[in-house]
Amino acid sequence: MAASVILWFLTASSLGLLVALILVLRRLYSLEVSAPKAGAPPAAPEGWSKLDELLSMLLSLQEHGVSHSGAVSREDFGRAVLDCACRLMNCERGSVMMWDEKEGCLKIEAARSPLSHRTQQLFLKPGEGVAGKAFASGQPIFIADPKDDPRYVASTAGDVEPFVSIPLLVKGKPIGVLNLHAQEGSEPFSDYNVKFLGILAGEAAVMIHNMELFDSLQTFYLEMVQTLARAVDSKDAYTHEHSDRARVKARRVAMEMGLPEQMVRYIEYAALLHDIGKIGIDEAILLKPGKLTPEEYEEMKRHPVIGHQILSPVKYLGPVAQMVLYHQEWFDGRGYPEGLKGEAIPLGSRIVAVLDAWDAMTSDRPYRKALSREIAVAELKKGAGAQFDPKVVETFLRLES
Repeated sequence: MAASVILWFLTASSLGLLVALILVLRRLYSLEVSAPKAGAPPAAPEGWSKLDELLSMLLSLQEHGVSHSGAVSREDFGRAVLDCACRLMNCERGSVMMWDEKEGCLKIEAARSPLSHRTQQLFLKPGEGVAGKAFASGQPIFIADPKDDPRYVASTAGDVEPFVSIPLLVKGKPIGVLNLHAQEGSEPFSDYNVKFLGILAGEAAVMIHNMELFDSLQTFYLEMVQTLARAVDSKDAYTHEHSDRARVKARRVAMEMGLPEQMVRYIEYAALLHDIGKIGIDEAILLKPGKLTPEEYEEMKRHPVIGHQILSPVKYLGPVAQMVLYHQEWFDGRGYPEGLKGEAIPLGSRIVAVLDAWDAMTSDRPYRKALSREIAVAELKKGAGAQFDPKVVETFLRLES
């Protein structure tokens, strides 16, 4: 629940600031247009177009950051910011550099061609080069003629294009810089345009900061849930390290089936956390050496739902929560909690079901010793099409052979 509340707060705060910024910018622009200076030419009609373009970009970045929280990398978001800046200024060349706390330097996070491989490896200390100076001072720096300016650190031979570096600031603290090179046909780096870039950079910095806060929260929550999963395992000497074994096998099966990396990661987490709901089941039932009574079995059947309730408040773990909820469904529809059938069951749940059954059969339990490998293989094959997805069984046994 805490993750959802904090995500809502960060989203609402960012959107609130963005709406306020839009209103202020429109008011300032309308005043400037309505009261031109004596002798000054009338305001260019494309000014409104430029402002509207900037606001559309900010809203697009906001949506991109919020809708992909927990899934989009800082590199991907940096690339989105750079694309917006280049479109705004009609540039083809630029970069976003982010502060690396561990290395103590600025590193290129995203870049647009025709930057060389050497540029991609460029690292700057605070105060080094134009970007380093903009970062250290917290102020934009414009270089009209790089070849004659000692502050400029050339990334490629013959750098002669006008260059601007805009710091990415969060509450006055720099977290990176946005760099752009003016080329033929691009917008001039006038005071007005630099202000537009500053607005874009400032909002992007806040979004990046909020995304990192959210990612940190997700990591903390996942680590906490992993600890709970191992705590569940540790309650039963017979299932010790069961979740860790399932996690390793799940990754192998998912990769063998050619699934995207993000889906592989979700399935890996589902395998690790599939029994998390057992933390809400009476230990006497979990460790009972004999057959469960009908009442006890009904209580045991609650563990997928409890697991889903634990995981579902975290947006990033939403797909994992679904896989955990349905990992006891049968391929022929005779499972629980909802009696789903065939491909209506999430693929991750179908993979976890096979791994869970395999580990149960090949491990000692309170009511029996571990089955032999040959018997376990025969049982999986027997259950293919009934309890298990035949394709998952085939893939798993191929990897186990």
